[in-house]
Amino acid sequence: MTDTEPAPVQLPTARSCPFSPPDGYRPLREEGLARLSFPSGPVGWLVTRHSEAKALLTDPAFSARQEGLVPPVPTELHYAAPAEPGAFAKTDDPEHGHYRKLLTGFFTVRRVRELLPLIERITREQLDVLAAAGPGADLVEHFAVPVPSRVMSELVGIPETERAALQRHVDALGKITSTIPEAIDAITGLGEFLGGFVPPQLAQPGEGLVGDLVRGGKVDDKELMNLVSTLINGGFDTTGNMLAQGVFALLQHPDQLALLRERPELSDGAVEELLRYLTISHYGASRWALTDTEFAGQQVKEGEVVVVALGAANRDPERFAEPDRLDLTRDDHGHVAFGHGAHQCLGQHLARTTLAVAWRELFERFPSLHLAVPAEQITMRDDYVHYGPLTLPVTWTEESA
Repeated sequence: MTDTEPAPVQLPTARSCPFSPPDGYRPLREEGLARLSFPSGPVGWLVTRHSEAKALLTDPAFSARQEGLVPPVPTELHYAAPAEPGAFAKTDDPEHGHYRKLLTGFFTVRRVRELLPLIERITREQLDVLAAAGPGADLVEHFAVPVPSRVMSELVGIPETERAALQRHVDALGKITSTIPEAIDAITGLGEFLGGFVPPQLAQPGEGLVGDLVRGGKVDDKELMNLVSTLINGGFDTTGNMLAQGVFALLQHPDQLALLRERPELSDGAVEELLRYLTISHYGASRWALTDTEFAGQQVKEGEVVVVALGAANRDPERFAEPDRLDLTRDDHGHVAFGHGAHQCLGQHLARTTLAVAWRELFERFPSLHLAVPAEQITMRDDYVHYGPLTLPVTWTEESA
């Protein structure tokens, strides 16, 4: 344990490069565990090293329960109450393990492999939509967001007529600058959908994921609503941002894009490298100490929140050679882009497959694809929980469509 406590810092958020973590992480990583000042007043800690990130995320002395977490950036959106039954992402075991186990079987490697025809069909249909929108179209609107959200909608059974409204609700809840009224509107809208969607499923379960959950007899209406809400938030947000950010990065790294086209066998490794290099978790993963404990040479007091900067950990030179270089031939893929430990992303295999298919099909369909505006004009989602381009205007030669 150190004799003196480091001076508190604010969470770094400013980026000089849209593909790199905030610049302020680099000196903090060199110093070790940093003292972190939260906008609402408390002081906690910041983890920026890869080894310490993995250690923290598997340490039972730290909790993911919602009621103990504090936002590391200014926002009106702070959920201080315990998570409701079924909203397992912000709970600990045994609740977390119980609900996660109900869903795990739907997202195994084998089950995702069975979904490949669905993912490919949706991807190609959205490429038709992008082509119809014409050169200069927004890839985020016409391709990156719809592909994963449609896949999740098919799995859950969400009617097509509801998907646009649900996307707006998810976007509002993922934007840290949303006001309380805006968040209430989004929560209300999501709740109204679930209130109309779940009861018929309970009365007469259909085919697919939700019907199987009901037939399993282990969830009530409130639990099922929150499980479906968790799936909607995951499917309508994270993968779409990563898909668009990956396209942006590859277009700005033409040597790597050319390599991927020349060597399709690199596809799986390219997904892993892009996940590491671009880590879209803008504000990291947070945990809070259940008791006084020592971690990384510092005394962490009960109740103090520790933020794990996943993007910084994935650029740690102690773990990755030349971490700031995008290298699709890299075969060292121990990244934490999906988190780590018990709370590692449930849908990671689905995300990987969706990304691989979408990137492959996109660049095959539009071999001349390039940005329609200068890169510096791309607006980034720097006030959202998950980072990526807000819009990505792209163009191509007509013969390549």
